Amino acid sequence: MTLSQVGAPGQSRTEPDAPPPPTPPRGDGRRAAWPIALGAVAVLLALAALSVSVGAGEVGPGRVLDYLSDRHGARADGRLALVVGDLRLPRTATALLVGAALGVAGAQLQSVTRNPLAETGLLGVNAGASLGVVLGIAVLGVQTSYGYLAFAFGGAVLASTLVLLIAGARGGSPMRLVLGGSAVGATFGGLTGVLIVNSPEAYDRYRVWALGSLAGVEGWTTLRQLAPVLGAGFLLALLATRPLTALALGDDLARGLGHRPGATRAAVALAVTLLTASAVALAGPISFLGLLAGFLARAVAGPRVGRLTVLAGLFGAAVLTGADVLARVVARPFEAPVSVLVSLVGAPALIAIVRSRRTAALGMADPAEPAPARRSEPPAPEPDLVLRRGAWSLLLPRRALLASLALAATLLAVVVVSAHAGQSELGLGRTLQAVFGYGDRLDVLLVQKFRLGRIVAGLAAGAALGLAGCLTQTLARNRLATPELLGVNDGATAAVLISATVSGTFGAWWAGPLGALAAVLVVTLVSGGLGAQGYRVLVVGLAMSALASAVIQVALARRSLNSAGSLYVWTSGSLNGRDYAVATPVLIGLAVLVPLALAVARRLAVLRFDDSVAASLGVDPARVRLGCLLLAVALAGLAVGVCGPVGFVALAAPVVAGRLAGPARVPVLGSALTGAVLVVLADTVGRVLIGGVEIPVGIVTTVLGGPFLLWVLLGRKGTPA
Repeated sequence: MTLSQVGAPGQSRTEPDAPPPPTPPRGDGRRAAWPIALGAVAVLLALAALSVSVGAGEVGPGRVLDYLSDRHGARADGRLALVVGDLRLPRTATALLVGAALGVAGAQLQSVTRNPLAETGLLGVNAGASLGVVLGIAVLGVQTSYGYLAFAFGGAVLASTLVLLIAGARGGSPMRLVLGGSAVGATFGGLTGVLIVNSPEAYDRYRVWALGSLAGVEGWTTLRQLAPVLGAGFLLALLATRPLTALALGDDLARGLGHRPGATRAAVALAVTLLTASAVALAGPISFLGLLAGFLARAVAGPRVGRLTVLAGLFGAAVLTGADVLARVVARPFEAPVSVLVSLVGAPALIAIVRSRRTAALGMADPAEPAPARRSEPPAPEPDLVLRRGAWSLLLPRRALLASLALAATLLAVVVVSAHAGQSELGLGRTLQAVFGYGDRLDVLLVQKFRLGRIVAGLAAGAALGLAGCLTQTLARNRLATPELLGVNDGATAAVLISATVSGTFGAWWAGPLGALAAVLVVTLVSGGLGAQGYRVLVVGLAMSALASAVIQVALARRSLNSAGSLYVWTSGSLNGRDYAVATPVLIGLAVLVPLALAVARRLAVLRFDDSVAASLGVDPARVRLGCLLLAVALAGLAVGVCGPVGFVALAAPVVAGRLAGPARVPVLGSALTGAVLVVLADTVGRVLIGGVEIPVGIVTTVLGGPFLLWVLLGRKGTPA
């Protein structure tokens, strides 16, 4: 496997698009790296001792020391041997090795891609490994560590290959690498949902494993089996250190020094995959650890690959061991998921990295921001339709009007198909009769009570998501600035689950808008605002989504299997059981918010220009942004309250509607219609694709939305929808 570099293959240090090579280390800061490394080793040893001494049992440090030194025949004590020898020591060793593996993998990946945001969790590698493990569990009944490793390795190889090829396909900016990883991770996550959503046994095993935990480490057997693979990964990473140092100077100079850039990238890719797959097989997916370890190591050692790799391994082992100790004591008698604790530190580190000047110097521009105009003349304006009656006249954009009519006709056809489709044998004629209340009473009950109620809920949620996506994309001047990528969907979902936990009842639709508002306020304030720093908004949104997802997983893990299974379906985005009553709040919201969105569409279009141009045309950019942001948050929150987080509809609907309506218009109405079409159509596909099995609408849109996001990333046109 060859690793596609983020700077295109063959680039030297003289090319203008390549990131500047690191300057040689100098000063006392670099010479202080090894004393800090020794300090890190001391801290690591202290944490390891603490990990062996702390646990749910009453075995304290004194008894642990007795066992280790075999004083007074302590090793003959069966209970002490079980607690220390079979539980705490293997768990501590696993934490050290897994943390070091993820730290080294993150540092090597950041070095070879010259991208401080490169991390196995953010690049979809963990999602690929997770899909492989779930595939082995759900389909083949794999239960051994070697089986986990084989499937995790295959999934990690596939994910890393796809992401790195995507990132290098066109320009390869750091932001493209992160978003490509998000797309691949979302698609693989959707496929994982397909496998476990209708298998309670597979879900029960997955929901604990997916949190990332070392609680399942018992004995030395698993670690002993995977130790050769970890050793091979560490050895490859060590051998690749010197070639990576030369590769930082550019491919041409690396070849002049006798190295082979392609072979170096292949070795790094293999090392990263071995280390990540082994870590996932041992402890589940733990995101942000490689990013955090690389960030801390780079702050101490600078860009030198050797020091960076060693320190990243030490910092990764220390962070994971410390998080594992905290996981045992912060929620006694329960155990907190270690991945959540790592995310609480890693997400702020991601935000700090993306806000740093050094990251900005690497060319972190939005891949979907408008490119400089290449046309010498502006396109000719499209003819509009003018309606006059006496002193009154109405100007209608012809292309946008035709597009809206076509979308309305498509929506009607999709509604008819959805009302007809299902597991029961019901002809089209009987379906149409039942829609209007004629025919057999059971047919009328089935169509009007169950199918039409579900369709109305899907129409309302889809229209709200499409309109919210249109507002956020136009507001941020970025086709990728959608509610799910800004953390709004996960924030709203977490708020609904928290309200259900506190109140004991599920279905508080009002919690969705509140959670969405809280998430978008945090993202906007931390990133510095929408618009000019769009990439910051996206990365901070990804961090917010990761934190909210961790809260969601914890909430599900604390519930019984039956309750967690039904809630998992909803958190995947589902219209099952939705009816007119559930859709009513969204319909009321649409009745109020759609006219408001149409009213501000003209002013919103002006924001596509600079703020100074908008102000000269009589538009207050700050006021318009605030109003549109509140509209989008309210719409997205209401949609989540109805059917859960249905992903990628807010991304795809404005893009499709914008292509139909033309670049000169803000496709407000078209986006709402397109979103309704996509949700109802995806729900229909999920109901009929597999006989007797229903796939939630959110999983269908996620599986299909990942490739759509890749198409947006690789598209030639950068004009926002």
